[in-house]
Amino acid sequence: MTPIPAADSRRVVPILDGWAFAPVELPPSSNWDDVIAAGEQVSLPHTWNAADGQTGGGYRRGRSTYARTVAAQSAEGETWVEFDGVNSTAEVHLGGRLLARHDGGYSTFRVDLTGGLADGPQTLVVIVDNAANERVYPQQADFTFYGGIYREVRLVSVERAHFTLADHGGPGVTVTPALDGDRAVVAMRAGIAGAEDAEGRAPMVRFTVDGEGDVLVPVIDGEATAELVIQRVRRWHGLRDPHLYTARAELLSGDTVVDEVELRFGCREFAVDPQRGFLLNGEEYPLRGVSRHQDFAGVGNAITEEMKQTDLALILELGATTVRLAHYQHDQRFYDLCDEAGLVVWAEIPQITVFLPGAVENARTQLIELIVQNRHHASIVCWGLSNEITLAGSGDEIVAAHRELNDLAHELDPTRRTAMANLFLLETDHPLVTLPDVMSYNLYFGWYVGESADNDTWLDDFHSANPGTAIGLSEYGADANPQYQSAAPAKGDYTESYQAQYHEHMVEMIDQRPWLWATHVWNLADFGSAGRNEGGVAGRNQKGLVSFDRALKKDAFYVYKAAWASEAFVHVAGRRREERAEESTEVVVYSNEPEVTLLVDGVEVDTIAGRRTFRFEVPLTGEHEVTARAGGETDTIILRKVDAVLEASVMPTTTIANWFDDAELPAPDGFFSIRDTLGDIKRSELGARLIGSVMEAVATSRGEVGAGVEIPPAMQAIVDRMTVEKLISQAGGVPVEQVAALNAQLNLIAK
Repeated sequence: MTPIPAADSRRVVPILDGWAFAPVELPPSSNWDDVIAAGEQVSLPHTWNAADGQTGGGYRRGRSTYARTVAAQSAEGETWVEFDGVNSTAEVHLGGRLLARHDGGYSTFRVDLTGGLADGPQTLVVIVDNAANERVYPQQADFTFYGGIYREVRLVSVERAHFTLADHGGPGVTVTPALDGDRAVVAMRAGIAGAEDAEGRAPMVRFTVDGEGDVLVPVIDGEATAELVIQRVRRWHGLRDPHLYTARAELLSGDTVVDEVELRFGCREFAVDPQRGFLLNGEEYPLRGVSRHQDFAGVGNAITEEMKQTDLALILELGATTVRLAHYQHDQRFYDLCDEAGLVVWAEIPQITVFLPGAVENARTQLIELIVQNRHHASIVCWGLSNEITLAGSGDEIVAAHRELNDLAHELDPTRRTAMANLFLLETDHPLVTLPDVMSYNLYFGWYVGESADNDTWLDDFHSANPGTAIGLSEYGADANPQYQSAAPAKGDYTESYQAQYHEHMVEMIDQRPWLWATHVWNLADFGSAGRNEGGVAGRNQKGLVSFDRALKKDAFYVYKAAWASEAFVHVAGRRREERAEESTEVVVYSNEPEVTLLVDGVEVDTIAGRRTFRFEVPLTGEHEVTARAGGETDTIILRKVDAVLEASVMPTTTIANWFDDAELPAPDGFFSIRDTLGDIKRSELGARLIGSVMEAVATSRGEVGAGVEIPPAMQAIVDRMTVEKLISQAGGVPVEQVAALNAQLNLIAK
């Protein structure tokens, strides 16, 4: 007999409009009018840091009040409110009574409103707090902690007997496929609340996999379990075939369906091999992609469906096979989109930068929520336990906390790997390196320290010394402000030109090392970081391949498109360096075609065969139309010869660099100067003592965090190859008087 749906079974109603917001904490007993009087009416998603969280300097971190009138959705059943994301602590009150407190700004949570709505509509008051504290992650990181109810909110009504809504924000149903050749055995489990009806009868659960079969099982001790077999399974295989199945759990009371939950899932196997990299369904499947922060210019983290689709489209245009959704749990919708598109996902919790002893339990809770809410997603292959957590130290307490998280993740989901993104300063023989199932390093050689080629050396040294340990690149990148351009780009100049050059090297380096299990560019897009003020823009990290508003694709975007995308294209770089002072200029073209022809003012000047990057020399005599042609694709820019470029197109240099331009610091024969390498100076006893005192002073100036930083030998070897002058230039902000004084002291030490 076909089950009959109940007229008032589960209903989900978004409540996005009609909210009152006040940028202060009001009494929990406040009504809607009270909150409006102190603030304004808003629609969700909403953040109060959309503006000040992106302009640099301080931004408001504290308590604010939201209110909305709500009513019971079912006379006989239960009414819950479901929040997709409230940053970072939410206190939920109904009719002046505290019902729940949730710590963690990135996961779904639900609150039962049923008892408070028995006598009619009430005011739902949510006090939201993003103030600094020591008990909720994150607290110190290179991104803005936007406060607000910034994701969707819904009222969920169910009958007294229903699939549980109280399991850490999860769906109440678990679907776990296991592959055996062409077959898949799908284990299904459901938790049921209010399991017995008014007559004391236990309900039944019908599990279905659409198009494959169904089974009816009893509820025992509030739980129902079953297995269904897919005889000829179609595997989820990344971009090539992201096939998804639909599983359904129906709760039956007699012949009536009283509740229903649907989940999509995929059947796939994967492995990580230290020599072969990532394998999907037994095939080598290089994970090459980007990391993503969720915020957009002008709206912060209160993004729309269109914005999510925009990010997905950009990732797919690149041809990426993977995305690291950093540094926190992302909206459920984006994991759905990755499932559908075939993108392999690294998911993680916001345990980041500095370990907080008071937040150990919060890290556990956020990991539980991440896994319980998302373990049905075919796209997710690993659970990230932390990011750069050793900045201020890497002692036994941190190791113990991570070991507990690692065990917890395996207990909740034995089918996926655990992962960590390690700070480049972490010693490669530290216990944290091999604690999770897989790991990657955040390496910034060529931007913060060293040269781009140092990435090659560091990774090769690790791979040679640890052939049985898989390694990936969880972050690498360079900042670029498209306003800044240069004919001679250099590290630290924030030019679009240098960023593109840096990524040209990195994509080639990665291509030559297939054993890198996963690589993620930092970052897909520029993002808000209130503490930053550099590269001509305050409040922003500019390492994105696209701009904060996603309207501008930097040249580096096309470096990766040329390496990864299959759809033919050609792109002429340097279009924002239209005015050029050189007599002959280099024109750089990116394409995934094997041959590029360049035309100047309609006349073919050269054809080059190559791969990804094509370089042409073009004489400049006036204004020229420059067109690249590859296959059936073309792209055109305008170049103009000028006597001098506008100052606005050049990154303002530091006072140190200007001073070096005007005067040569003494470098007497037989004595050291700032133009000697750090390693050479340290080989002298007096030199080593001087450098040691300087480094101690630098660490002290950075407070507790600086005092905790230790440079491992591999990193120190790279630093030692740099001249003191170069180190100072990269650091910036060092008074010229101090530079001159240091040089004078070095001049007294014989080589």
